[in-house]
Amino acid sequence: MAKRVLLIEDEPNIIQAISFILSRDGWTVDTHADGATAVAEVERRAPDVVILDVMLPNRSGFDILQDLRAAEATEALPVLMLTARGQKRDRELAERYGASRFMTKPFSNAEVLDTVRALTEA
Repeated sequence: MAKRVLLIEDEPNIIQAISFILSRDGWTVDTHADGATAVAEVERRAPDVVILDVMLPNRSGFDILQDLRAAEATEALPVLMLTARGQKRDRELAERYGASRFMTKPFSNAEVLDTVRALTEA
């Protein structure tokens, strides 16, 4: 059975690129672009891994990550945080809130694929 990724991202070019990379590797990729309803979408879709952008409309990825870690059903769910801002503060916040991995934009296709594979093999 194909592994499922939920990509929570609002930039169309990034959605297209990541969806293509992972689909080609056999993943089922669902996408969601609204921070306000992201946690409910994670619960509804029950993905094997979440790729979560930091800057989303209506709610930050950090707030979403905190909610995911606070809920028993999603506290151990692998979450890859993506951000255009690679500042040390963002990385530290992501680690403090429980991100499994952290990646800055722009990223390489191979880096995304390798990271998602590693998160589901752990």
